[in-house]
Amino acid sequence: MPRKKKKKKLPLSKIALVVFFALLAIGAGLFLQIIYQLPDVESINYYVPNETTLIFSADGKILARLHREENRQVVPLSQISPYFQRAIIATEDPRFYSHHGFDFYGIIRASLKNIMYGRIVEGGSTITQQLARNLFLTRRKTITRKLAEILLALQIERRYTKEEILELYLNQVYMGHNAYGVESAANLYFGKHAKDLDLAESALLAGLIRGPYLYSPYRNFKGSKARQVFVLNKLLEHRLVEEQAAKLAAIKTLDFSPKNLKRYSKIAPYFISHVLKELLDKFGEDKVYHGGLRVYTTLDTLMQTVAEDVITKFVSREGETYNFSQAALVAIDPRTGYIKSMVGGVDYYESKFNRATQAKRPPGSAFKPFVFTAAMEQGISPGTILQDTETIFEVYPNEWNPEGTWEPKNYDKKFRGPVTLRYALEKSLNIPAVKLLERVGIQSAIDVARRMGINSHLEPGLALTLGVSEIPLLELTSAFGVFANSGIRVEPVSISKVEDRNGVIIEKHIIKETKAIDTNTAAVMIDLMQGVLTRGTGVRGRISRPAAAKTGTTEEFRDAWFIGFVPQLVTGVWVGNDDNASMKGVAEVAVCPRIWKDYNKEVLANEPVLPFPTPEGLIRVRICTFSGKLAGPFCPAKNVRWETFWKKDVPREKCDIHDLSNIEFEIENHEETEEDN
Repeated sequence: MPRKKKKKKLPLSKIALVVFFALLAIGAGLFLQIIYQLPDVESINYYVPNETTLIFSADGKILARLHREENRQVVPLSQISPYFQRAIIATEDPRFYSHHGFDFYGIIRASLKNIMYGRIVEGGSTITQQLARNLFLTRRKTITRKLAEILLALQIERRYTKEEILELYLNQVYMGHNAYGVESAANLYFGKHAKDLDLAESALLAGLIRGPYLYSPYRNFKGSKARQVFVLNKLLEHRLVEEQAAKLAAIKTLDFSPKNLKRYSKIAPYFISHVLKELLDKFGEDKVYHGGLRVYTTLDTLMQTVAEDVITKFVSREGETYNFSQAALVAIDPRTGYIKSMVGGVDYYESKFNRATQAKRPPGSAFKPFVFTAAMEQGISPGTILQDTETIFEVYPNEWNPEGTWEPKNYDKKFRGPVTLRYALEKSLNIPAVKLLERVGIQSAIDVARRMGINSHLEPGLALTLGVSEIPLLELTSAFGVFANSGIRVEPVSISKVEDRNGVIIEKHIIKETKAIDTNTAAVMIDLMQGVLTRGTGVRGRISRPAAAKTGTTEEFRDAWFIGFVPQLVTGVWVGNDDNASMKGVAEVAVCPRIWKDYNKEVLANEPVLPFPTPEGLIRVRICTFSGKLAGPFCPAKNVRWETFWKKDVPREKCDIHDLSNIEFEIENHEETEEDN
């Protein structure tokens, strides 16, 4: 039989060669695939990182930082502490200035140390590799990602300087609690800028990079201190710091402030939310939360602090006595419209509802000045006699009032008989005010309110003068600013300027003035409302400078108001309850004026005392309110009052009720030092 031929076996060398070429082909294919899929590092030139929007007060303080996932503020390398730069290099990449993006010796060194300690204590990725990963890649630990990271790092090193790479990295790196980049981290942990970090602070922040969550001093202070010492030792190892300085840094007490973890600052949260809404309406969410805007507001932090303290004090001390649980305050410079302070409630973190801007409440008698202004425009004199007597008015019938009659009352349920227009405003008498509205016309009063800045719906009825239509505190306060500003209307504003991340102004507020009422009409109304403080319902709000005001309360004492002003500041105060529950007593005259007084005494302490303009064309005479004629020697003291009239209205006849003799009268045109009631 023929013998079978044995199959020849391939030599091992040939098998190895085939495997080698196969692996080489696979590797080449994988390499080409990675290269093909690599992003273009030139895009770094156009890279715009998400950056936090900053809101500043008028006095330059940061009120809030607006961001979503990434809280970042980009700063140039020159604005980053040299201590921090050295700490990062010593810890993350000691050969940063000598390698070209990939550090082979660094990987060997890190691997040996990790084997020695039995755990990962040092990474092998260079700063450039980390930057490539942060900008272009995911954090999944795969061979292809690592190769891509190295290739990208090599390309980045060829195109950019070490300083450019380091600056990008220090603004990109994550440092815990949504803080990206060293500037945001410096503020978050220490409340300062990156350029001001000292050695101790720099070492602690540099230690966070390996585990921002694990080593956060807010969560693990002991662990963060251990990492700080590790970084200081690395600085010593690479001779980047003196031994004595490192020792002092290790024992230095560091002050961390957990309040920085809150999105809003402790001061002016209601104002910030008001500004945020305006920003979102104008620029949209993406630009506001990621665009790095610089928003400069009108708020004065000193005035705001006083406002918050005063509101807190009165609600806590007197809220139970008068049965109110909420209060609001807003102050505006009437010359510019700048909102200087705003308190929308007692505690923003318990209730974010802003009672200064969002709440619409009936202002009660605080609306009366608009009706009285309409009277001044029609030439009705402040000394005009109005009857404060029980009166039934005819109104339009409706399902709640089919008879079509209305019988208003004064807040104290009393009647005073004949009174002057001035006295009716000072004492906030309702019946004379309704009669005055009936005389001037409802539409005339509405027109005045509209010109002065009241945009809310105004119910066209006789009850308008009693403030039954709902108006926000900010709107009403701003409208009163027309009086303080001699008849000129300036819209309230909270933002003076907005810059983009490069410091380019993209919006700047321009003050626009509108003539709302005649200058002399405003002066007459100021003269009338000064009496509210000196003799009327607002006497508890008197301050040691010229001021004018009007009180207001609503049916069943559900709301209490006080809007007062000096030439450079108009301030509105509201107190009440969110559930519309009635208050005890008359908070209108017992609480609101004192809130206004305490606030204004402090914020105006260093402001000049400015006079109001003197009304022109009015003549002062001594009249008997009972007859409306010139007072005689026998007129009862309670009916005698110095009053002002337009020349056409000056009474020429003496009182013939209390004195029938023919006594010559004298018109007094000069200022009196005392006034009779």
